[in-house]
Amino acid sequence: MLSYVIILYNKFLQKDNDMKKIFTILVIISCTSLMAIDIAPITKKCAGCHGLKGEKKALNKSKIMNQMTKEEFITATKGYKDGSYGGAMKAIMKPQVMALSDEQIEALADFYIK
Repeated sequence: MLSYVIILYNKFLQKDNDMKKIFTILVIISCTSLMAIDIAPITKKCAGCHGLKGEKKALNKSKIMNQMTKEEFITATKGYKDGSYGGAMKAIMKPQVMALSDEQIEALADFYIK
């Protein structure tokens, strides 16, 4: 796919400047959307305890995720990851969040917090 984009870009380099600008913008938008984080597999894991939209108290103990602020969600998730948050839930949550990147945590916060 990338080689196809490069070939098209080289062809447009030979055209007028307006077309180059338009094509460059389209390439940037396309590449950005290709790099979007797919959180669907992660949210499926979360849904088992927290509900599809983060609307449940996990094990009837946790905060309801979609009622937290984005900052609370990120702090809690990173805290579970580094072991500084969670009390009794820490042992359950740490393995669930250990592999999450900061970008994935941010994307999850955007998904659950409206």
